[in-house]
Amino acid sequence: MSEHKGYKIETKCVQGGYTPGNGEPRQIPIIQSTTFKYNTSEDMGKLFDLEASGYFYTRLQNPTNDSVAAKICDMEGGTAAMLTSSGQAANFFAVFNIASNGDHVVASSTIYGGTFNLFSVTMKRMGVDFTFVSPDASEEELNAAFRPNTKAVFGETIANPALTVLDIEKFARAAHAHGVPLIIDNTFATPINCRPFEWGADIVTHSTTKYMDGHGAAVGGCIVDSGKFDWTKYPEKFACLCTPDESYHGVTYTERFGLEGAYITKATAQLMRDFGAIQAPQNAFLLNLGLESLHVRMQRHCENGLAVAKFLKSDDRIAWVSYPSLEGDKYYELARKYMPNGTCGVVSFGVKGGRRAAEEFMKHLKIAAIETHVADARTCCLHPASATHRQMNDEELVAAGVGPDLVRLSCGIENADDLIADIKQALDTVNN
Repeated sequence: MSEHKGYKIETKCVQGGYTPGNGEPRQIPIIQSTTFKYNTSEDMGKLFDLEASGYFYTRLQNPTNDSVAAKICDMEGGTAAMLTSSGQAANFFAVFNIASNGDHVVASSTIYGGTFNLFSVTMKRMGVDFTFVSPDASEEELNAAFRPNTKAVFGETIANPALTVLDIEKFARAAHAHGVPLIIDNTFATPINCRPFEWGADIVTHSTTKYMDGHGAAVGGCIVDSGKFDWTKYPEKFACLCTPDESYHGVTYTERFGLEGAYITKATAQLMRDFGAIQAPQNAFLLNLGLESLHVRMQRHCENGLAVAKFLKSDDRIAWVSYPSLEGDKYYELARKYMPNGTCGVVSFGVKGGRRAAEEFMKHLKIAAIETHVADARTCCLHPASATHRQMNDEELVAAGVGPDLVRLSCGIENADDLIADIKQALDTVNN
């Protein structure tokens, strides 16, 4: 990975993470093996004691996965990374690695519905309490959400599907003022359009299922650590990283692995060991194929998203349009600051007539398929209130920026004129 650090992001997409030696495979090999052989028990014992690097069981680590994680780490500008079985697993691990029973986390209220449910229901049952704040909260309102037992702040670069843009610097300032890291889900922007570490974030997560894979082929997730947050400044708050772990023979992660490796090593050694949410090596291989063209695809996704957003804004049958790169959008200036080269290919809008009109409109689309998926090479659409966010009541939907009329259209990499024509004919059918 280190030999690619000086290259531009486009080169890292193609070359990062793996460099073959003389006569070795040009493409990352798929190490489809559960276990790895050693000559002596002493050799294997060093791995279990975290005294040597290597592989002994794919539930914890696998060479294919580590090569792909290294590429994403390089793209984000981090110091260590790990792949997970899904984006949900990545967000769970990212928070649970430092917050457990009796702890508290501050999170943006407009995060993806599945993540909201993970935090507000499942992790609450595990004893982790969450306070949800508006992404537009003032610094005073944001600071008021913290408690003595707060362990992290969580947000999304671009919220799914509300398309709110997080003021990363503002949230980072608040997090650091209270001695906790800022965790950012960078799925929609990808490191092509935004690298949150450059704006003060400490940990980045991804649902690699989305743009990084780009082809709807493999579910996966990733966690990247910036290596910049100093856990040792708050040894009591982050005792899990700064005191001996008796489940690993008393290793202290910050002492053994430094700030650059402590967080990801603990997540691998503890959480992956115990929960086993590993990404399959075959999926990691497919993910890498997607990463190789990510920089090319994101440009087209953004071009198509903007073209569709402009058309929707001009059509009087559309009640409203949300797209951060659209001039006049509430988050346009923030988007220009954090993502000057484009945001994403997802456009949210409302069809006049509310929920019923939105559902009827979607039935008549021919190119855009109704799917729970998003951020694919193929255009797809969703009515979140009846799908991904259906577990929320009306009050929670409004707080999350997901009204009952909201249609999420994920523009693929097809021809923009064809996408607009498809939308137009569906609107014509509904209105006739």
